[in-house]
Amino acid sequence: MAQTLRDQLPASGSGGRGWVPPGTHPDPRPPDEADVVVVGGGVVGWSVAYWLKVLEGWRRRHGMKVLVVERDPMYSRASTVLSAGGIRQQFSLRENIQMSRFSASFLRDINKYLGVPNEPPIDIQFQPSGYLFLASPQNAAALEATVKVQRDEGAQVTLLSPTQLKEKFPWMNTEDVAVASYGLEDEGWFDPWTLLNAFRRKAISLGVQSCSGEVRAFVTSANHMLPSAPPSARIRYAHVYMPDSLEYQPVACAIVVNAAGAWAGKLLEAEGLPRGLCQPPLPIQPRKRYVFTWHCPNGPGLSCPFVIDTSGAYFRRDGSAGNYLGGMSPPKEEEPDASDLSVDHGYFQEQVWPRLARRVPAFESLRVRGSWAGYYDYNTFDQNGVLGPHPRLENLFLAAGFSGHGLQHAPAAGRAVAELVVKGRYETLDLRRLGWDRLVAGEPLQEHGVV
Repeated sequence: MAQTLRDQLPASGSGGRGWVPPGTHPDPRPPDEADVVVVGGGVVGWSVAYWLKVLEGWRRRHGMKVLVVERDPMYSRASTVLSAGGIRQQFSLRENIQMSRFSASFLRDINKYLGVPNEPPIDIQFQPSGYLFLASPQNAAALEATVKVQRDEGAQVTLLSPTQLKEKFPWMNTEDVAVASYGLEDEGWFDPWTLLNAFRRKAISLGVQSCSGEVRAFVTSANHMLPSAPPSARIRYAHVYMPDSLEYQPVACAIVVNAAGAWAGKLLEAEGLPRGLCQPPLPIQPRKRYVFTWHCPNGPGLSCPFVIDTSGAYFRRDGSAGNYLGGMSPPKEEEPDASDLSVDHGYFQEQVWPRLARRVPAFESLRVRGSWAGYYDYNTFDQNGVLGPHPRLENLFLAAGFSGHGLQHAPAAGRAVAELVVKGRYETLDLRRLGWDRLVAGEPLQEHGVV
């Protein structure tokens, strides 16, 4: 960040509410000003906030003022805590593999990074059972090519023939499977809420402030220009609306980070943002996904990995004692209504269960125990995250659109965006290709490993 808040912010006119000192409880109302406003208090937003404080360096004497704004403080609709909790190295895009490797290393040493003095150690309950991708004869060559990319990036992934697959997982029907890829390390699943809460608690201990509210409007430098369209603009204020109220607090800010997840695209349609500067629109939409849980006493045992079937259905163990969870993304033409998080139980009966039972015959006698729905922050352009500065809103940075892999990439994505804000460049990972330029150029970076 080239200038601090004191260098460039207009004078605040809302009563002089100062910054809440580190160590106090988060204010139910936002402050008058912040160096950085992070919109979205999911795991990506809190990761950005954490890394901003870690990397602030020479600003530590004054302390960078970071505010995280979350509209759902109970996280009842949050993508983070409603996910299946997986982490894998098996992606097709190099940047995604690199982020997974960074995140895996981070999670191994999570207490070094996120441990808070005088609090219990963090246990994310990581289950290192690996991911297992199954490929049909038509998709075998593509899977093998993807594994080569993964190995080039240092991921430990092996290919299994149908015979080897049956020997290792005798409970599986290998008919129609030509080849499988199996992650040997740094893959499995963990508790999403524990990671989110760990980022949040550590960030707050470093002085980050949070508030409950929704950013619905901005004031930009373009609001004070002549009617002719400006080539760019800066955000000067974010209007934070209080929960269940028409009241709002203007927060003067130097930087805004859009980490609003499934609603990141909608945020760029907020009142006060010049429409001409927000083109092309950010192609991120909420997509509803179901997760079902079931019991099957004769199902796969403790060696069961996170299985991605040739049909697109997936499942993994859910603890022990014959419990499992899984689901399947629908075809594009059958996307469910995303206006609420209701569950279509018929979808499991008619679409998911038959595929599961075909792959694991023991699942023919499974008993459904429960279900829930959550949101993907789905990038309709290429199913990859959008990271980095907006091309025409000069002090807006993006960290959204991960299309289902935001949880596992949050440690890496948060650091990357914080590096751009604090140092003006990527240092740990070169993620420039995930920036806005590809949207403007119409050149997608297709990820073939979206589950």
